[in-house]
Amino acid sequence: MAAGTTPRRALLAAPLLALPAAARAQAGFPARPLRLVIPFTPAGTTDLTGRLAAERLAARLGQPVVVENRPGAGGNVGAEAVARAEPDGHTLLLTTIGTGAINFAVYGDRMPYRPQDLAAVGLLTRVPNVLMVPPALPARSVAELVALAGQRRGGLTYGTAGIGSSPHICMELFGLQTRAPLTHVPFRGSAPMLTELMAGRVEVGMDNIPSALPFLRDGTLRALATTGAARSAVLPDAPTMQEAGIAGFEATAWFGLLAPAATPRPVVARLGREVDAVARDPAFRARMAELGADPPGLAPDGGTSPEAFEEFLAAERVKWAEVVRRSGARVE
Repeated sequence: MAAGTTPRRALLAAPLLALPAAARAQAGFPARPLRLVIPFTPAGTTDLTGRLAAERLAARLGQPVVVENRPGAGGNVGAEAVARAEPDGHTLLLTTIGTGAINFAVYGDRMPYRPQDLAAVGLLTRVPNVLMVPPALPARSVAELVALAGQRRGGLTYGTAGIGSSPHICMELFGLQTRAPLTHVPFRGSAPMLTELMAGRVEVGMDNIPSALPFLRDGTLRALATTGAARSAVLPDAPTMQEAGIAGFEATAWFGLLAPAATPRPVVARLGREVDAVARDPAFRARMAELGADPPGLAPDGGTSPEAFEEFLAAERVKWAEVVRRSGARVE
């Protein structure tokens, strides 16, 4: 090579090398397929939402988004795996109200990660829960359910997708406000809980509407009330908890994306823009609406952003910590 000449490859790389590290990370992102960890079993609302989002994120990012179901400990197993993952934006968590907020109060010092170990990317959707029973249970309203629980020795058993899940804490709030004697039976996801509820091996169930909707529509299960501020468009005959006589009762599950905390901010910002686009996508919104889910509604225009989601997460942790404190629903 003649003196004073520079290899062509080096010339091409020079502009990239001159950029700050964070900018280089953004310029090269995504460099390979992404992994989306869903911290619950397949077939529930978390899994459905994550897979729908993964499909659309892959199209927008130009790389496959591989879904990995990693259940355990109320979602903490999967969430911890993401918190400890390489912080380059290629590993993401489909977070729930449990892994993003409630678990910090429920598990306390036993939590394997902290809020600051994960960076907010964006909120995808919000989903009310539904209180339901098998048709054989002689309760056709919330009032009848509360009365039945009081009449039965030992009260009633209720199933949820796991300790610290939105349905679990909803039922703890329900018990606080109605004083109904109820015993929690946690499962590792919605699918096994719904199976046991339909078989009558647990007497009451609380779950996100999308997971339970097919069984409510075909009459295998009966809806007694939903937990949103207004009636669900997909369960119009079911009253809200407030309509059913429980004043001030409102609780909504939600699903969003988190990344390892040290992920470069430009990469988080890019992911945040793509999540916002997915949340606004008409096909995604239509599919989620069919299941009873609502748009994120964090930004003034109804969308989402990393900053808005971070503020939302902080507020949710405060809100649900108080419910956990009052109910005593902690893992010791």
